[in-house]
Amino acid sequence: MAKIIENVNGRNTVRLSVNDVISVVREYQNITLNANSYEQIRELLKKNEIYLPEDLF
Repeated sequence: MAKIIENVNGRNTVRLSVNDVISVVREYQNITLNANSYEQIRELLKKNEIYLPEDLF
């Protein structure tokens, strides 16, 4: 699961496991399967949200 690493100096960092990365890539591929251009990909990604579970431990 993704883990948020706190940063007191600005933006937090999210650490992804191997499974998280594979999950994001799989979701991206499913969403953009029939896209023919960069613009179409951007529009499809705007309309679909991708979530990662946060590691609470």
